[in-house]
Amino acid sequence: MEKGWKEVFMTAHEYKASMAKDMLENAEIKAVVLNQRDSAYQAFGEFSVLVAQCDETKAVEILKELKH
Repeated sequence: MEKGWKEVFMTAHEYKASMAKDMLENAEIKAVVLNQRDSAYQAFGEFSVLVAQCDETKAVEILKELKH
């Protein structure tokens, strides 16, 4: 992972990662989705949502509702 980026959300579902990214971008927080799925075995792996370190606290607060 690049320095300065923090993982704020992880899921096995691509649509949830996309929802998290959209929620953060609507709050003017730049976010990226990192696909960590195994290319040979699509059943294994996760999708991580990353934000700049300075936005981590705010991003975690925004994404609390997705974790339920």
